[in-house]
Amino acid sequence: MDRRRSRIIAVAVFLAFLGAAIPIAAMAYMSWVIAIERKLDRLELFSRVTLLRATNTFTDAKGALDAIAATSDIPCSETHIGRMRALTVNTRSIEEMGYFADGLLKCTSWGRTAGKITKSGVDYVTPDGIDVTIRMRPAVSGGKPMMALHSGSYNVLVAPSRFMDVLLDDGMSIALANEEGAIINTLNAPDPKLVRSVVAEPRKGMSESDLFAAAHGGGLLAVATQPKSKIGASLRTEQMLLLPVGVFIAAFIVAVVIWLSRKRLSPLAELEIAVRNHEFIVHYQPIVELKTGICVGAEALVRWRRPDGSLVSPDLFIPLAEQSGLIKPITDQVIKAVILDLNSMLVEDRTLHIAINLCAADIKSGRILDVLEDRLANTDIRPQQIWLEATERGFMDIDAARVTLAKARERGHSVAIDDFGTGYSSLQYLQRLPLDALKIDKSFIDTIGRDTATSSVTSHIIDMSKSLGLFSVAEGVETEDQADYLKAHGVDFGQGWLFSKALPADDFVAYHRRTKEKYGSAPEVIQAAAE
Repeated sequence: MDRRRSRIIAVAVFLAFLGAAIPIAAMAYMSWVIAIERKLDRLELFSRVTLLRATNTFTDAKGALDAIAATSDIPCSETHIGRMRALTVNTRSIEEMGYFADGLLKCTSWGRTAGKITKSGVDYVTPDGIDVTIRMRPAVSGGKPMMALHSGSYNVLVAPSRFMDVLLDDGMSIALANEEGAIINTLNAPDPKLVRSVVAEPRKGMSESDLFAAAHGGGLLAVATQPKSKIGASLRTEQMLLLPVGVFIAAFIVAVVIWLSRKRLSPLAELEIAVRNHEFIVHYQPIVELKTGICVGAEALVRWRRPDGSLVSPDLFIPLAEQSGLIKPITDQVIKAVILDLNSMLVEDRTLHIAINLCAADIKSGRILDVLEDRLANTDIRPQQIWLEATERGFMDIDAARVTLAKARERGHSVAIDDFGTGYSSLQYLQRLPLDALKIDKSFIDTIGRDTATSSVTSHIIDMSKSLGLFSVAEGVETEDQADYLKAHGVDFGQGWLFSKALPADDFVAYHRRTKEKYGSAPEVIQAAAE
């Protein structure tokens, strides 16, 4: 055993070393890729910001053109010139506004013009119909070259810098172009060949010497570039961040190897993880009225579905859950699932009920009643539609059980004793508890039609339920002979494979609809017990 233990430890150490070496060797490449991606994302951000700034500038300019075009002032009157001047002052993006007639500039926001100043040539037209001259020198005010935007009888002059009023990172360059590829303006002298290539095919990536990213929209395209040499600081930062990751991966591999060497976690630990990860689902076994075949409800049966999709039998985890106290959060998850699965159907059919099993601890403390009340508060489900089932083990403290069951019935829930006959119940014992229904255990149903020592017990249990005025529910009904016997002896309801196995929520809804179409809805008397 010690030799085997040492061998496992040695293999674990070797695998951990090997597993740590691989990610550490990959850190340089990973850090390079991450640094590149971060730079590309940042370049894309700057190209989008530039595009937004340029779009806003065009929008402001067009707004000014639309505003002056909507006026009824006499062209080049003092009022007209004053209005153009006010629009120029109040529109941050434009430097000057002019009025044309017969192809000649008549006046501007500076005043009337002298001489023949013709409209500048058009380089391209925007998608919304604005004529654009990319570069021109103002004839009236002189100064630096401007971009002219012309619409109808008016134009506005915009400083090219307005389109690229963006504070860039060190070494970053920006180019702004229209969708035909004409360069509107640049900042920090980007590589013209690279810009033309990206304008022709907008994308992000890297060339031999530069990183680049583009953003386009509204007839414009912005290209941001930066030399590869500028990623050095980012690369070092990523390498420093990834080295601890390598250590973590090594520790994780050691943990995995140890876990594999032990093959599996302890059952309790697995169950705790399942509770924490909400791995429990609910299947619904239909309950039918024996004399009519009508589906009156279902028993909610918890199932443990592992991450790989396999189901764990309740017989394997329910006892452990009860011993460890994990049954309480499991029951809470069952209640949550019932409401999520069947809220619509329960509201639609008020005669339908769902039975939920309670553990002994919840029967003793009554905690579950507040949980139910909180869960039902935000739904239209009536308390009468939620039945509570308790096994005889839950009545060990009969005084506490009587208080809990009485409170449950006061709140509208019906209460059933489950698996009756497998414990120590007696008529006198049952008389002390506020119950509505009695469920006959499958082990007694199996004796129907057989000559066994316990075959007569079933009829006595049925008579007992009648004498107490309780509904009777037969569990595990599998044959027509059993169903006929139970109907003949006045048993109210049955559940079992004869009618249906426990079904996932969607399948149960479909089953209920089919039986409703065939037999109709359950009578209101089904809900009367708790009322």
